[in-house]
Amino acid sequence: MPDLTPPAPPQERRLVTAIPGPRSLELQARKEAAVSGGIGVMLPVYAVAAGGGVLVDVDGNSLIDLGSGIAVTTVGNAHPRVAAAVARQVAAFTHTCFMVTPYDGYVEVCEALNRLTPGEHAKRSALFNSGAEAVENAVKIARHATGRDAVVVFDHAYHGRTNLTMAMTAKNMPYKDGFGPFAAEVYRAPMSYPFRDGCDGATAAARAIDVIDKQVGAANLAAVVIEPIQGEGGFVVPADGFLPALAAWCRANGVLFVADEVQTGFARTGELFACDHEGVVPDLIVTAKGIAGGLPLAAVTGRAELMDAPHAGGLGGTYGGNPVACAAALAVVEAIETEDLVARAAGIGARLTARLTALQARDPRIGDVRGRGAMIAVELVRPGTLEPDADLAKRVATAAHAQGLIVLTCGTWGNVLRFLPPLSISDALLDEGFDVLEEIFASLA
Repeated sequence: MPDLTPPAPPQERRLVTAIPGPRSLELQARKEAAVSGGIGVMLPVYAVAAGGGVLVDVDGNSLIDLGSGIAVTTVGNAHPRVAAAVARQVAAFTHTCFMVTPYDGYVEVCEALNRLTPGEHAKRSALFNSGAEAVENAVKIARHATGRDAVVVFDHAYHGRTNLTMAMTAKNMPYKDGFGPFAAEVYRAPMSYPFRDGCDGATAAARAIDVIDKQVGAANLAAVVIEPIQGEGGFVVPADGFLPALAAWCRANGVLFVADEVQTGFARTGELFACDHEGVVPDLIVTAKGIAGGLPLAAVTGRAELMDAPHAGGLGGTYGGNPVACAAALAVVEAIETEDLVARAAGIGARLTARLTALQARDPRIGDVRGRGAMIAVELVRPGTLEPDADLAKRVATAAHAQGLIVLTCGTWGNVLRFLPPLSISDALLDEGFDVLEEIFASLA
């Protein structure tokens, strides 16, 4: 088959119209007339191409991508390996339903996940469509395997938008407001948040375990579900020792430790998985986002005896492990391993942290710089306090968008700027993007 992959767009920030431009505004008007008002849009520039470290819109503007579609296009948008693998698979077949007539791509993805995820124990995997769907299935597996009902999650957590995962998500607006009642037997424990609680990992873990013991009871608890680095909650990196202490308590009490690595997985944090930073081995690990280079795919991987506990037919779904998405996922794994993208993520993290720490030294509105690898954030506060400054975060992001930078906000209070560049971005584009950000902070002093 001939190579049909178009070349990556020129790797430059280029503004030929205001952002958004006239054609994007026209499309936005059509969107508002045709699409549910419940579907919001952060930056209404309509894409026609993306690759490397840029996104090109319908007006010809080229924006520096510091979001990766919320950590999805980790290996780079339209990565040549991914595009070629998808083209080959589409030409062969697009769907059979693995539960009806299976195919090797699904098996190969599960083999890769079993090999790559933390721990040397025997594993099994199951494939789904989205992070929320995979989280929900991890809870199903945990409940079936343990015979217990309760699930513990944490302050500031985000796990999805299904009924169960809304119950597991901490933030009300916009994710939960007006959508209840939610699923039962979900309990919340305090998260380790070093910037705000000042606790070391052991102290924060003891505090969380005390709440779990008193409010739930280990004998009733199927699983503790946690993001090793919280995503939507503000890129909160727990203090060293917090995750290992929780995992040890789970093992001692027959509770399953479930790592939600939907946003942190697949080289994003400078390790293949965020759990690897502290050598934590989860019983079940949930992956999605960066797994398939932009195609919808998710997975639960875990100890073989747990994954085999549900009865045949108890897990699955019509589209889960779609063959085209599986082909993309295998190409993503190949790209990570052959292009040393774990090291690239670590290098990006060091570069961004140095830039942002230097800016923090000059600007007291930057209360905290945190994250790992190509998953870095700044938390904005009123100078000299811990009071969140969501207005400043919004103004910085809006100004960045106008200057051709795709920047995302997050956090329980909406006061965190998060940076998730694709690992294919050049150092030159990163430096230019952060030069612009520094100018924006200065202009908003």
